Formats: sequence, structure tokens, C-alpha cells
Amino acid sequence: MTKRSPFRYFKTSPEIIRLAVMMYVRFPLSLRNVEDLLHERGIDVSHETVRFWWNRFGPMLAAEIRRKRVDRMRAFSNWRWHLDEVFVKVNGERRYLWRAVDHEGEVLEAVVTKHRDKRAALKLLRKLMKRHGRPVEIVTDRLPSYRAALRELGAEDRQVTGRWLNNRIENSHQPFRRRERAMLRFRQMRTLQTFVAVHSSVHNHFNLERHLHPRDYFKLNRTAALDEWRRLGAA
Repeated sequence: MTKRSPFRYFKTSPEIIRLAVMMYVRFPLSLRNVEDLLHERGIDVSHETVRFWWNRFGPMLAAEIRRKRVDRMRAFSNWRWHLDEVFVKVNGERRYLWRAVDHEGEVLEAVVTKHRDKRAALKLLRKLMKRHGRPVEIVTDRLPSYRAALRELGAEDRQVTGRWLNNRIENSHQPFRRRERAMLRFRQMRTLQTFVAVHSSVHNHFNLERHLHPRDYFKLNRTAALDEWRRLGAA
């Protein structure tokens, strides 16, 4: 059976929709910034159209990226995870964003909760282990909720804590924080959860680790990432 295109009811070409979604999610731009940049390219759309596109197609494209990357990652051993939580203001109230990355900085999971307790830590760990299996080590800070959750899951012996050991995930918060400032915070937990899921997948897709590779190799990887992005959602 032929796969039906998700763009079939839209007059705008899929290439423009993918470009607008990529610009808004990947870079610290507002909806109006994206509208202006598209206008410079001869594309006349409203910022509300950009909002509709990212809400409609962002989760779909991110899910496709995540599915492909998880399939590839199952061939390798996830020997170390880094877990951490950060405070995020949602409509003036403090909420908690729990994130997990692997030893290479790949964002594995992001969960938004109202509380910073064992139940929230369990929610993150169960989602992680269901999708990625169990690692050899789980690096965390000294928050007691992690130890209590790992004890319930029978993985307490895998926890590792120590000064500077969790710098990997502390640094990985920075792209999200830059994006959060451009969006002028969030109004609903559901919006925050949707955005961090989409942002994580897009960030993983375009995170080419340019500091580790020669310029020529980086350019090849960048071209390949863009080509793969342009094929997402294709019929």
C-alpha cells in the first residue's frame, strides 16, 4: 500500500514547510524572525502559519527521526547515561524538566513533571529502559530521588555520582536554554513537553560534532543530514 503524504492537503510545498519547521526548532528564532527570513527568500507566509506548521508537522518529523536513530543505536552498547533535571517556568510556576543523554551527548529522553521526587525519576527511567534497554553506568547528581527510583528498578548498583562526572549533560542543557529564551517561556506543560521532544530529536539530527572532525568530513555530514531532513515525511 502506498504511503500517503502528510502534506497532501497543503498548497505550500513540503520543502518550504520543512524549512520553516527546521528554522524555528533548530535555531533560537521567534515565529516572526522565521517569517522575516522566509520573506527574504521570496516566501510570503504569516508567523501564525509558521506556528501551525510546527505544531502540525514538528512532532511527526521528530518521531520519524527518533525512530530511525533508535533503530541504529540498538546495534551499539549504551554503556553510560547521564541524567539531570532543570527548573523551567511554565506560566509563572516552577516545573521540572528531566533529561537524559548518552556518553556522546545524544539526547535520549526528556520528561516534564510538576514535582522533583521519586515518582518523576521513575517516569524518566522507565521510558528510557523501555526504549533503550539498560546501560552499564547511570551518572546522576546526588538527588535522593534517583537512588530511590533505581533501587525500585533493581539498578542501584549502576548509579555513579561524583564531582564533574555529569558535565556532559550540564553542557547539553545549553541549546534548550537558548531556545527557551527566544520563545519567552512557556504557558502550558503540554506545550513544553511537545517542544522538548521535538527539539531533542532535531538537535540530535543536526548535532554533527564539528569540533571532532576535519572541515571536509563535517561538510559531508552536514550535507547528508540536510538531505535526510528533506526526505522526512515523503510519500
